Amino acid sequence: MERFLSDLEINTDLAHRLLTDFIREEIGKAGFRRAVVGLSGGVDSSLVAALAAGALGPENVLGLRMPYKTSSQESLDHARLVIDWLGIRHETIEITPMVDPLLERFPDMSPVRAGNIMARQRMIILYDQSAAFNGLVVGTGNKTEILLGYSTLYGDSAAAMHPLGDLYKHQVRQLARAIGVPEVIVEKPPSADLWPGQTDEGELGYTYNDADQLLYLLVDRRYSLQEAVEAGFPEDFVHLVWKTVRRTHYKRSLPLIPKLSQRTVGIDFLYLRDWGA
Repeated sequence: MERFLSDLEINTDLAHRLLTDFIREEIGKAGFRRAVVGLSGGVDSSLVAALAAGALGPENVLGLRMPYKTSSQESLDHARLVIDWLGIRHETIEITPMVDPLLERFPDMSPVRAGNIMARQRMIILYDQSAAFNGLVVGTGNKTEILLGYSTLYGDSAAAMHPLGDLYKHQVRQLARAIGVPEVIVEKPPSADLWPGQTDEGELGYTYNDADQLLYLLVDRRYSLQEAVEAGFPEDFVHLVWKTVRRTHYKRSLPLIPKLSQRTVGIDFLYLRDWGA
């Protein structure tokens, strides 16, 4: 179904300007001038690196390639293509010797558990290098992934900001094309590259295009589940996706704090005025 894809079209010039300004201003507010981005060779990280380079200057962006021994050479090559295109600083840090001791400790470990360990090891490296480079970690999650909980908590979800967090995957591709991300990266099947042959859509069981259109109706247009079915989406697909959104809500929330006092962090203690601003 592609009935609602046209509703997802964005003004790419405006989005480019707003996101560039957002990165520059938010990093500046935090007292930094540099950014660190994990480069997977996919469209999301490529776009974020390009936006950060435009906001801060390529010399102020560090791109990190962090392969595991099963990572595809194509992913490394595509990440290098982005590095060369943007002229940003870069490092390649192999995570295999850091990850394997834990995997060997649990020989019956599932691919999902192993993938989570890899994602969290990459987070450790990103934050270590952010301290060394004196820059903030800029995340690469998009709106579709965030709503579906398709990320590792305290792994690839860990970042100071997610500039693509209000763009569906279709919109990410649209903006990426507009600013010149290499087409071979924009077009390739999305993958976290956690094990050979792994793809996002293979794990999810449906395409990003279908998920984007349904989520747009349920979230942005506030359709009920029944209205989404009446719009043409299969009922089992509608309920599957919405169940996933609800089940993964904890990934979109700060750690819960019970309210015991008059002013509680994250509940009443929220605003800049609390800091005398």
